[in-house]
Amino acid sequence: MPRPPNILWIVTTQWRAQARGAAGDPNARTPHLDRLAAEGMDFAQAVTPHPFGPFARAALLTGVASPRNGVRDYFDPLPADARTIAHPLGAAGYATAFFGKWHLAERARDVPLVGEAHARQIVPEARRGGFAFWEGFEGGFLLNDPWLHGTRLPVPVRFSGYQSDVVGARAAAWLATAPEPWFAVVSLEAPHPPYGAPSGGVEPRAPAEIELGATVPRGGETEARARRELAGYHAHITATDTAIGRLAATLPAERTVLAATSVHGDMHGAHGLFRKGWPHEESVRVPLVVRTPAALRPAWAGTAAARPVTLLDLPAWTETWARGEPWAPAEPTRVQAISMPSVVALPDQCDRIWRGARTPKRKLVLNADGTPWLFFDLERDPGETRNLVGDPAGQGEIAAMAAGVGG
Repeated sequence: MPRPPNILWIVTTQWRAQARGAAGDPNARTPHLDRLAAEGMDFAQAVTPHPFGPFARAALLTGVASPRNGVRDYFDPLPADARTIAHPLGAAGYATAFFGKWHLAERARDVPLVGEAHARQIVPEARRGGFAFWEGFEGGFLLNDPWLHGTRLPVPVRFSGYQSDVVGARAAAWLATAPEPWFAVVSLEAPHPPYGAPSGGVEPRAPAEIELGATVPRGGETEARARRELAGYHAHITATDTAIGRLAATLPAERTVLAATSVHGDMHGAHGLFRKGWPHEESVRVPLVVRTPAALRPAWAGTAAARPVTLLDLPAWTETWARGEPWAPAEPTRVQAISMPSVVALPDQCDRIWRGARTPKRKLVLNADGTPWLFFDLERDPGETRNLVGDPAGQGEIAAMAAGVGG
């Protein structure tokens, strides 16, 4: 039997699928992620099941959607008895490791979410998702000079440098001597706000030079804010792309499966909205690039861009890779489930609970009471400029899709 491959997940935060050079964003400088996509598979239709950090992270690690995984509220921790991807991989003989942002510990509501207090919060060993080695931080959004603690750091220690570089270098050093096969998650906060934070030596472009999407309102504060934020956002994307490329270069491609993604996107002024939690494409669609050894590359690899996959698929794929078995995402007719299980009371976030169904051609979003909120023809209207909920011609299709939306 062939030797099982090493498996690496690289997980970023707030990196929307559109924000890549290969995706046609004129502001994006992402040569490393684009090269990984060219060498592997670029799942251009990938979505997050929940466009908000803790919900998406819990779903990604467990393969179970929120709130069934135990995370319903922003402050809910991952349950102590939650079974994550680390458990079956460890049982299969893999050395398991987690590096970087956790964001699934129990957090005090009276502690600022931004800053050292959150960044230095200890994640107890029993609440680290079953990973045999763990080195990271709960949160804090310190994109520079992060605090790390864990298996070899019993108390938080501050490291100098850009967070993506620091976490990537720490992971690379551990992986260089790790027993094989190994499975590791490298979790980065960038390109999450604060967008004005130093970005690893990458100088942001002038806001006036940023090219805005067609759905960003022009001529007011929304446009001005979008330009300011996108300038910093893309600087952090470039810096983090460089860190991803540096980490990937340390790993032998013939022995390593590498999957790079993000837990959610950011609206950045599209439809006049900012941040995440919204059901629009800028919020729910995420990059997902998978590069495998040649022996694990599936026959359908050339159709990856059209396949409607979700981050919920990644744990099952990973178990398949570990077994050395053929793998395939669902067919192009598959419906992707998306939802927000609660309202997060933070500025700019979505104002309602919702659940929905998406395919590469259609998207239906229901309110908490089951009434239709949004219906888009993504095939003819990829920018989601026309809400067809009230269109008599679409009522049959709406009813059919609504019947398949989980409660």
